[in-house]
Amino acid sequence: MSRKTEKIAVASLSATLAETTTFPIDLLKTRLQLHGESTPISSPQIISQVLKNEGILGLYKGLSPAIVRHLFYTPIRIIGYEYLRNASQPSDHGSLSLVRKGLIGGVSGVIAQVVASPADLVKVRMQADGRLASQGSSPRYTGFNDTLNKIVRTEGLGGLWKGVVPNAQRAFLVNMGELACYDHAKSFIIRNKISNDNIYAHTLSSIMSGLAATTLSCPADVIKTRMMNQISDRNGCVKYKSSYDCLVKTVKFEGLRALRKGFFPTWARLGPWQFVFWVSYERIRQIAGLDSF
Repeated sequence: MSRKTEKIAVASLSATLAETTTFPIDLLKTRLQLHGESTPISSPQIISQVLKNEGILGLYKGLSPAIVRHLFYTPIRIIGYEYLRNASQPSDHGSLSLVRKGLIGGVSGVIAQVVASPADLVKVRMQADGRLASQGSSPRYTGFNDTLNKIVRTEGLGGLWKGVVPNAQRAFLVNMGELACYDHAKSFIIRNKISNDNIYAHTLSSIMSGLAATTLSCPADVIKTRMMNQISDRNGCVKYKSSYDCLVKTVKFEGLRALRKGFFPTWARLGPWQFVFWVSYERIRQIAGLDSF
């Protein structure tokens, strides 16, 4: 197995572990963002509804497409970032600025998200489906394959990339905050001898990257979720015509605070997700004899 293949395998394994650990919080975040389109609801109310109507397994509805997504998304963005970062290193072997790292992280995230967008769409639809069931409506889908088939049948193959623009916008911001911040924070910690390249450095860096990624991406995440969840009515009309239209209508009817819906669940998820991913990713790479991130 080549070094590149090993890195891809390690990234996929670490992402699967992180996604499974934090998925119930992602479900909560998605339900919060969608509930803003109808009636306001609190996090405890949503959790109570899920447990009452769907059981404990309802907290993991949409996990399978989420894992499928990360089998593509995470390796592409992580390995892509490393490649572009190393290729952009100054000839004098100096370090890249945070701004340049941010741009590299954003570009890597966009490329990865465009590839993985269909799986993300299926995940959002499955997560949102439970909300319909809790409101007494019939679920639209019965599982991963059923969701995928119905989207292709009713919306065409291109329907799998519905919401790809706001999704890519969010991915740019998430990875600008996550990858660049983690990389820069870790370099700062090691360079200033605050810690060696160990779990302490990885933990501090992951905390900072999670906060940066959440702050930058939350508004785009709200727009992305609503765009991906909408389906055409019998006349082929949709509620939001574009990302901009969704942004305007959200602010107009719900106020600017609506763009921060799900901020704390997002942070509560991204923080642990970053921790589980980066600590396991760095540790497994060390065990496999691979160079550090």
